[in-house]
Amino acid sequence: MSASWSPKSSLFFFASCTFLAVLAAGSSLESSNSDLPVVSFDEGYTHLFGDDNLVLHGDGKSVHLTLDERTGSGFVSQDLYLHGFFSASIKLPADYTAGVVVAFYMSNGDIFEKTHDEIDFEFLGNIRGKEWRVQTNVYGNGSVGVGREERYNLWFDPSDDFHQYSILWTDSLIVFYVDNVPIREVKRTDAMGGHFPSKPMTLYATIWDGSNWATNGGKYRVNYKYAPYIVQFSDLVLHGCAVDPIEHSSACDAVLPSGSIPMAVTREQRVRMESFRNRHMTYSYCYDRARYKIPPPECVLYAKEAKRLRSFDPVTFGQGKRHFAKRRHHHASAISM
Repeated sequence: MSASWSPKSSLFFFASCTFLAVLAAGSSLESSNSDLPVVSFDEGYTHLFGDDNLVLHGDGKSVHLTLDERTGSGFVSQDLYLHGFFSASIKLPADYTAGVVVAFYMSNGDIFEKTHDEIDFEFLGNIRGKEWRVQTNVYGNGSVGVGREERYNLWFDPSDDFHQYSILWTDSLIVFYVDNVPIREVKRTDAMGGHFPSKPMTLYATIWDGSNWATNGGKYRVNYKYAPYIVQFSDLVLHGCAVDPIEHSSACDAVLPSGSIPMAVTREQRVRMESFRNRHMTYSYCYDRARYKIPPPECVLYAKEAKRLRSFDPVTFGQGKRHFAKRRHHHASAISM
């Protein structure tokens, strides 16, 4: 069947090209991050679980984690960290991946069982022909009763090749990046109270069976006839303030000299972040009217995000009156859709 041209399809093509151009600009503008030291597995990590489902490749610079009928697998950093920049290039499993969860995250739940902190990247598998979804989340001081999840689609197939996923964590800011494009910013505010992660954490990478919730609320489960599910990690970056596990003290100033990692989202980065969120965010806890009748106090609502999410899922994101913040206007050519 031949494709028909229409002004709408032409506009969509232009918008897609513009968006990809904006994202591509991120690689050059964030090139300094690529200069951060990459560590081998033995230098920075240790085996967490999964027996021989963890396999090292390339002189220990690449790690393969497997989920099969027996078990998942994972690894964890050898050190605790208080703030820093943490990154990995990840290639996700392909084909039918419903129920599969790949996680790249920071946590101290093994030390502070009732008051733990957490900063999460979670990758949620899907049925054949449907995309992987990316979920981010933040917990502080055991605040698990307030889920701060956001979910997104990506502008590429994360099972085709390696892509970089990064976490910036400072005493006042958390930023999630995909291929050096910031996709979410969490600021420490008075409204958050003690819910901003503030205690030393270790870095984890895992693959496991999340059949009960990961895909359509558990409707589609892991099908082990497609196993083994293998996720590949490389370019492992642990650039943070290592903390003494007993004293919980660190010499952060000596480890993180000024300029070694980004400390804020720049104006150019914010343009790319808004462009990404306006096209690819499919869920945000701040707009979930079914879950929170009143948004949690740290939420800043934007009319454009709210409108898009309501069109995507009117039941969850509802109608109703809210006071929305005004974004600063950027040049139309930079974020045209």
